[in-house]
Amino acid sequence: MGLILYLIVGGFIGWLAGLILGKDVPMGCIGNIVAGIVGAWIAGELLGSFSDFGPSLAGIHVIPALIGAVIFVFILSIILKAAKNK
Repeated sequence: MGLILYLIVGGFIGWLAGLILGKDVPMGCIGNIVAGIVGAWIAGELLGSFSDFGPSLAGIHVIPALIGAVIFVFILSIILKAAKNK
């Protein structure tokens, strides 16, 4: 059950990051899940011990993960835009 909740929270965070930036995450629901989970990882790496603030759902701290997901979706959109224009 923990893995399912982890995937749901990751998908929700990835979806919120796409809404904040006004960009769709490629691959739909799976892309949102990946963006949320990678965002949580990015937040852990960038923020270090400060990545433990805010509410936690299914082992993911929501606020740092959202910040990391926004960064990830922004970088991903730049890469995809560059690849499209090539």
